[in-house]
Amino acid sequence: MAKRKKNKSGVIIKSPAEIKEMRVACETASDILQTVAKFIADGIGKTTKEVDLYAAELMKERDCVSAFLGYRGFPGYTCISPNEEVVHGIGDDYVIKDGDIISVDVGITKGGWIGDNATTVAVGNIDLETKRLLCATEQSLYEALAYAKDGEYLADLCGAVEDHVHQFGFKVVKEYVGHGVGRNLHEDPAVPNYRTHGRSIRLREGMVLAVEPMINIGTPRVKTLSDGWTVITGDKKNSAHFEHTVLVTKDGPDILTARPREATEELLGIKM
Repeated sequence: MAKRKKNKSGVIIKSPAEIKEMRVACETASDILQTVAKFIADGIGKTTKEVDLYAAELMKERDCVSAFLGYRGFPGYTCISPNEEVVHGIGDDYVIKDGDIISVDVGITKGGWIGDNATTVAVGNIDLETKRLLCATEQSLYEALAYAKDGEYLADLCGAVEDHVHQFGFKVVKEYVGHGVGRNLHEDPAVPNYRTHGRSIRLREGMVLAVEPMINIGTPRVKTLSDGWTVITGDKKNSAHFEHTVLVTKDGPDILTARPREATEELLGIKM
């Protein structure tokens, strides 16, 4: 069997045949995420455990499995993180209520390939500052994705997130970052949501990245709860999380987990 192609940075370059297979996994992950997001938006009175089990049913129906369940011991099918929970929340008896925001991260394996994506869902009537947070976080994702083009620097992609959210006073979580993705959930390179110092790799056609801004209203500091997984903001103010899996091409980003925009100024009825 031939070795998988890597560039000088050690990042795996996917072949056209591999990308074709990975596209199926990513489209499936996107479809599941959108269906779960609607379930959450209509889910006042449901628990986050019910949401997780609903996602598991969808995965079974679509002939795929959770990429998260059992990963380093993680106990959920999805990561479900309400309000001040940043990432890695575990579905439990928390009851969804009006005014909540629920971040949900869906990662699946289908045909040996990973599809990974996330969104933050507004439930009912959320406050203005939280609407601004959602809008800024989602837009920062697309600002970053614009750099997913052969020849661009990874540092510019990462820095685009920080540049965008800082103008609104929001803060980037630095302890948790995006990543390369393919046959494995986490591959090189690391994809932080801030501009790194020092030499940065150039992006090359065939690289696949999971870009995932995690942005806080208040302090950028976070802490992990006693369950060993759930990460919350240091001041218990809200946090938002959006993610896409994107293919780097010569013509620009090919978003493999494409879905309609969810937190634009127009949809949220606000001005930034």
